[in-house]
Amino acid sequence: MKQRIYIDTSVVGGYFDEEFKEATTALFQRLENGEITFMVSDLLDLELINAPQKVRELLYNYSADKFFRVELTEEAIKLADTYISENVVGKTSLEDCRHIALATINKVDVLASWNFKHIVNLDRIKGYNSVNLKLGYQMIEIRSPKDLINYGND
Repeated sequence: MKQRIYIDTSVVGGYFDEEFKEATTALFQRLENGEITFMVSDLLDLELINAPQKVRELLYNYSADKFFRVELTEEAIKLADTYISENVVGKTSLEDCRHIALATINKVDVLASWNFKHIVNLDRIKGYNSVNLKLGYQMIEIRSPKDLINYGND
């Protein structure tokens, strides 16, 4: 079975950012090669509304079968709120928490993000997973796209 990778908005934007472009395009190449499936949410769609046109339209370059779509549910909203009430992050990180909650509830293989402050951060990951385990969810694997590209068998 293909690895299911939940991507947040930073991954889509990273495709056009000089600092993150190389690893992000390599991850998208894996998508194009059929090695992985991206899980995307309606939350991502909402966040992309105010993005530059080339960022908004990037995902349209790929066929719909490359993606697994999920919707923000009451369960995900409640889990995200719990991350905040448990002080994993502050209230300003609500959207980040919702991405993590969606990925958790939908049992992705890994969540990919370039957000090192609120998402791809060891202390935060421990916090998210502490809440997940406490509430009966599985632990979530969170990595940057750099950790998800193939480097060959050298």
